[in-house]
Amino acid sequence: MRPRHLRRRGALAAAATALAVLCAGQTLTAPQAAAAPAPAATPQARTSTAAQVHAAEDTAARAIAVALTDPAWRARVRRAALTSHEVAVTALADGALKTALASADRRIAAAKGLGPGVGPLLRLRLGDPSMRGALTAGTEPWVAAATSDDGPVTAYDSEGRAHTLDARETPARPVYVVDLDGSRALAAGLDVLHEELARRGVRSAAPASAEPKRARTSAAAAGFWTTRISAVSLSDDEEPWIKGDAEIYTLVTGFGHDGTVRVDPVDMPYLDSDGTVYRPQQILVNWSSYKYDLADAVMMEDDGSTNYRDLAKAIAAVLLTVTDQGTYIPLVNAVLDAIPDDWWTDDPDYVDSWYTLARTDNGTRYGARGNGWMTVEPYFVQEF
Repeated sequence: MRPRHLRRRGALAAAATALAVLCAGQTLTAPQAAAAPAPAATPQARTSTAAQVHAAEDTAARAIAVALTDPAWRARVRRAALTSHEVAVTALADGALKTALASADRRIAAAKGLGPGVGPLLRLRLGDPSMRGALTAGTEPWVAAATSDDGPVTAYDSEGRAHTLDARETPARPVYVVDLDGSRALAAGLDVLHEELARRGVRSAAPASAEPKRARTSAAAAGFWTTRISAVSLSDDEEPWIKGDAEIYTLVTGFGHDGTVRVDPVDMPYLDSDGTVYRPQQILVNWSSYKYDLADAVMMEDDGSTNYRDLAKAIAAVLLTVTDQGTYIPLVNAVLDAIPDDWWTDDPDYVDSWYTLARTDNGTRYGARGNGWMTVEPYFVQEF
């Protein structure tokens, strides 16, 4: 299940006020950063992205449902759904259905700003483990597209007829849910985010790699200091049965050695469920990339409808106005303000944020929203 998120931008008001006080305190030694202009991307573009993704998923769901009239296909899907958490449904299909699903895959990739080489994104899963008994017993399943909100769910039967289901009440009838391969989409999306930020002048390390070390002094040992996550957990909630695992990533922000703002995306593919303590031993901050011994972290979730090129444009438009004034300026507010109002729904979601992470931090740090915590420790990466 996914962690609890903000549904309205207005819910950030208290946090924003506290941050304004924090930033104002720093103006005793440095002027405040210039006000950020509105991001270039339009609300219509993001609405279009969400609509296109959901339309492609819905079309795929109906096509899969109608194909269930074929006993061989019905048995193949049932066997796959009962033995796997997620089924690569495009690869499982053949004939006209495979062509239709491949077309839907391409439309989804284009809507999310991903290249054609990302591969098939559509996945099929059983809506809830409680449905396994009925499916095994031969009850006819319906097929629905995963929704990005808590509204009614539209499911299709094998005749193509639509049925409305309650997102909050798990149905007794088995339902196949057509969703995206979130891990694949997020990994490709963070690559796009990194490339687009760099193209627009915001320094950014590739999500899966660490930049080459930069020694702070000539006497420094060969290697670099990092902040490593030894444990992390997000809060409990009650999310609809139609939704699957969370897809979490963190944007680490700070000032590079040249005094300009940088954003380093960090993929957290293991952080699937709320109320679970994960112990990833994952490097969060590579301090060799930063001018100051302080950085901020904004944790986000992608529910499937994010266009990563638009996200990069919005972030770059704001962060490029923030200049180094000779003292560290928290950047969480700037990142949150860069995300337009209409994004404060379910795609992408703000999960939590950590202000002024220090290189020497060693212990548990709770997020500003109280939605999560991380236990961090200094970790020196020794060069071979």
